[in-house]
Amino acid sequence: MPVTEATYEQLALEDPEGQWELVCGRPRRKPAMTQEHNRVARGLVFQLQRQLAIDDFEVGSNCGRVRAGDQYFIPDVMVIPTSLFKPWGEGRGELEAYTEPLPLVVEVWSPSTGDYDVEAKIPEYLRRGDLEVWRIHPYDRVLTAWRRRPDGGYDERTYTGGDVPVESLPGVVIRLESLYR
Repeated sequence: MPVTEATYEQLALEDPEGQWELVCGRPRRKPAMTQEHNRVARGLVFQLQRQLAIDDFEVGSNCGRVRAGDQYFIPDVMVIPTSLFKPWGEGRGELEAYTEPLPLVVEVWSPSTGDYDVEAKIPEYLRRGDLEVWRIHPYDRVLTAWRRRPDGGYDERTYTGGDVPVESLPGVVIRLESLYR
């Protein structure tokens, strides 16, 4: 049974451990992930945050949401400009959800969510206008990057090794092999 956004937000705030998303009006619990999935996500967070100025960007992993129309998704990793934060204390009690395009949104493939990420989440990130969307497959050791062009379309590129630039964050480079340690 579909629920309203207000009902969803109440559910997500009252049960934060549930990792609730909202897809087509239906609450969906984000399932537990594998060790490989979590290690790739943590390694990516570490590499990103150490290259970004903490006053300008924060890197979130399985926290906060991106809002695409009336849908809410919890990315595995996202880079949030601090300019999007409300002044301290003004967001009291509100669900953390971003409607503005983010510099980087990442999904890490797992057996429980692989098809869902590709079919439901990634197309919505692209529709939202996020500047870069990545899907990392930890078992195949492949990173697929979609990068927004000035005309609003996306270029897709696949990486199987080496240093991967985060083009939306100049100077930031991810050492792909170190994610699979």
